[in-house]
Amino acid sequence: MEYLKFCLVVLFWIKFADSVLSTDAPQTPAPLPKEKLLVLTVATEETDGFLRFMRSANYFNYTVKVLGMGEAWKGGEVGRSIGGGQKVKLLKKAMEDLADEEDLVVLSVDSYDLIFAGGPEEILRKFQQANHKVLFAAEGLIWPDKRLADKYPSIRSGKRYLNSGGIIGYASYVNRIVSQWNLHDNDDDQLFYTKIYLDPLQRETLNMTLDHKCQIFQNLNGAVDEVLLKFGTDRVRVRNTAYDSLPVVVHGNGNTKMYLNYLANYVPNAWNYEHGCSHCDDDVVDLSQLKEYPNVLVGVFIEQPTPFLPEFLHRLLTLDYPKDKLRVFVHNNEVYHEKHIQKFWEENRNVFSSFKVVGPEEILSQGEARNMGMDLCRKDVTCDYYFSIDSDVMLTNRQTVKLLIEQNRKIIGPLVTRHGKLWSNFWGALSLDGYYARSEDYIDIVQRKRMGVWNIPYMAHVYLVKGSVLRNELKERNYFVLEKLDPDMALCRNAREMTSHREKDSPSPESFHMLRPPKGVFMYITNRHEFGRLISTANYNTSHYNNDLWQIFENPVDWKEKYIHQNYTRIFTENFLEEPCPDVFWFPVFSEKACDELVEEMEHYGSWSGGKHEDKRIAGGYETVPTDDIHMKQIGFDKEWLHFIREFVSPVTLKVFAGYYTKGYAVMNFVVKYTPARQAYLKPHHDSSTFTINIALNNKDKDFQGGGCRFHRYNCSIESPRKGWSFMHPGRLTHLHEGLPTTNGTRYIAVSFIDP
Repeated sequence: MEYLKFCLVVLFWIKFADSVLSTDAPQTPAPLPKEKLLVLTVATEETDGFLRFMRSANYFNYTVKVLGMGEAWKGGEVGRSIGGGQKVKLLKKAMEDLADEEDLVVLSVDSYDLIFAGGPEEILRKFQQANHKVLFAAEGLIWPDKRLADKYPSIRSGKRYLNSGGIIGYASYVNRIVSQWNLHDNDDDQLFYTKIYLDPLQRETLNMTLDHKCQIFQNLNGAVDEVLLKFGTDRVRVRNTAYDSLPVVVHGNGNTKMYLNYLANYVPNAWNYEHGCSHCDDDVVDLSQLKEYPNVLVGVFIEQPTPFLPEFLHRLLTLDYPKDKLRVFVHNNEVYHEKHIQKFWEENRNVFSSFKVVGPEEILSQGEARNMGMDLCRKDVTCDYYFSIDSDVMLTNRQTVKLLIEQNRKIIGPLVTRHGKLWSNFWGALSLDGYYARSEDYIDIVQRKRMGVWNIPYMAHVYLVKGSVLRNELKERNYFVLEKLDPDMALCRNAREMTSHREKDSPSPESFHMLRPPKGVFMYITNRHEFGRLISTANYNTSHYNNDLWQIFENPVDWKEKYIHQNYTRIFTENFLEEPCPDVFWFPVFSEKACDELVEEMEHYGSWSGGKHEDKRIAGGYETVPTDDIHMKQIGFDKEWLHFIREFVSPVTLKVFAGYYTKGYAVMNFVVKYTPARQAYLKPHHDSSTFTINIALNNKDKDFQGGGCRFHRYNCSIESPRKGWSFMHPGRLTHLHEGLPTTNGTRYIAVSFIDP
């Protein structure tokens, strides 16, 4: 009996629960179609930030209505103080026509510093899940009145304070909120919304809440450490690690504009691992379709002694761009380089459309000189582009100017890096004090593991600017001078933070709510192609006659290009060497320029030994078989010469004397001078070396007659030395040899006794 009663009770409660669940329990609402979502944003100008916002909206097919475009901004300077009321006024007016639309959901967001990371279906789903009529974005910092902090409802976790950069709600409810606006355009919009939200009665009546855990809205200010990129197969998302959420709207409020720029290099579909850069070919300029090429003013800046300047200037000639469309402006701040510029001008004065030089006698600062160059383009309505390049940039890509123009950006630079280092011409992020900080993707961009076109906060050395931008967005002119900043930093800061009313240089934390963010010009770097490199100028000593010879350590790639024979690498790829006598190998090693400059350096030093037996330069003070020579050590070139041996002679040694691994060490390294009047020949002798190199530094039959070398054991002579080519032969025991007489002119050779 008791068991029967128990069963009846259980059955009763089951039926009761079923009736409750079937009649009184709230039902999950049907998903709203995306057509029921309308995005409203305020923008008075089409800034780079606004255009980026629209691209992200169009990617997800949002329906967007822009309020206030073309109107004068009267909302105050919110970077300095409160403001932004004009936005509420515009929204109030727009909502008057939308208030009666049933089930219409309105999403009101900022646009200059905001992007979408997800689509309208996702945003509507998350809004319905919140189960409120109005949802505001939330942040961890309170603005504009800290005294209101205690009036906010307590929460267990999440962001506590309202941010007005993102609002989503049913149209009728949003209308009831904004219809209360009766303040001025420059009153604070966030304070207006905050006071309504903090009113318990209104909060309940209007069924408002905050997006505490960033399900829809991600405000970056105060939350950068919580945010990272989540790479997917189709697109990239922003993930909030504190709440494990994937926000749909990402807002770079406050001082996080540059971090938003970084995120927008990937979100929503700009770049991913599977497809690389998806937007790099959007809106490009097809130069082949133009009737004529744009006019370009090239600004060249030589601000410190710079290695390989003649080579730098020559690369301007090799640019694949019509020279009649290139005007050249040069600022040279170094007397040392006047000879290089003069020679270049004399040889190429008629190549370019115009060629203007401002020299060190003008005593211009770097900032003043760069302002002058940029102003030449700004004032000339026919100047389509301004291409600024510093003398430490070695452009190896002849298409550089064309490639930059084709990308169709307002400011864009080609990636150039210092050989073997991570040093480049851009920064991926800035520290709090405005200097370099390494972004997460910096190394991958520098090493071209991620290739694309990147929005960055700082660039220098080389970049292209549209002439129209100089005459409009950057028309104030004095952009390279700002406080105590270097000119490049001043330009980038002015471009980033340009507003109609310039903001404070160091805004306080309270000013981080910036409704109208800096309408700056975005700066881009492209690494889609190899463009060239930066050379080091830090330790450039100009006290020698040919100073570039000493750059083998600082700038090894440029040194090799200038001083190593063009056929040197063929030794290893095509066996490009000869064996004119047994175990005597002949191969190209020095360029003509290397030979000429080494001879010039020795003649400039001038203290030839005279071929005497007494020689204080060597141990013991006596030379058995003396030559008329100058030692490398005498001109301070011994370390560089030994490095040359290890880098360029040792590999050949291993190839021709298999199994022998040279130490690349030599005590005797010198240049010999043969003339009929001083010393014409050298008697038979062995060298105090394991092997010897003997490099011809000038041309037989042009600079001298006679000369050569005879190896007695093999009765073999080499009488036609080639300039820049080296003999390599064993030094002891087997290869007794003599220097054949020079009968006319002057013969120069460079000799090293290696592994003594």
